[in-house]
Amino acid sequence: MKRAVLVNGVPASGKSTVARGVADRMSWPLLRLDAVKEPFFDHLGVGDREFNRKLGRASYDAIWSIVADAPANTTVVVDAWFGFQPVAVLEQHLKRAGIERTAELWCHAPSEELARRYAARLDQRHPGHPGAAFVPELIELSKRAAPLARGPLLEVDTTLSLDFSAIVVWLRGALGAPSGR
Repeated sequence: MKRAVLVNGVPASGKSTVARGVADRMSWPLLRLDAVKEPFFDHLGVGDREFNRKLGRASYDAIWSIVADAPANTTVVVDAWFGFQPVAVLEQHLKRAGIERTAELWCHAPSEELARRYAARLDQRHPGHPGAAFVPELIELSKRAAPLARGPLLEVDTTLSLDFSAIVVWLRGALGAPSGR
């Protein structure tokens, strides 16, 4: 049975930290939307906001194509903001990839903290990502963002100390998953 941990949240919500912590502790493959998207920026250029969104959709497709080719008993950790496309798109990808069970980790923090984090790492982000002008949009996005809630859901407040032991125990129960791949 293929499984996926959907590490979800708006930009700067702590998804990558949570996803890396889970993947490392469980020895599950980690697929990050930005890790797929950024090499495309390097080869195709950064373009405008619509180009960024187009590369995001293509990168999302690439992730699920990789998962589709994974062995049958694989559990993957996918780090992405799943709210940027309709849930029906995700459902199609999950079906095509052969994912039978998911668990969602919803990463969140107050709007002001998201804005602070995003602004603080602008000089560390790939230039293909939106810049400082995105901060007001991020604040508004965070006010209406919500988890997928398509299956087991654990909310992770990333302003608090992350208890990876508790997250791993919860994931094992939610996915019925062994400790490794």
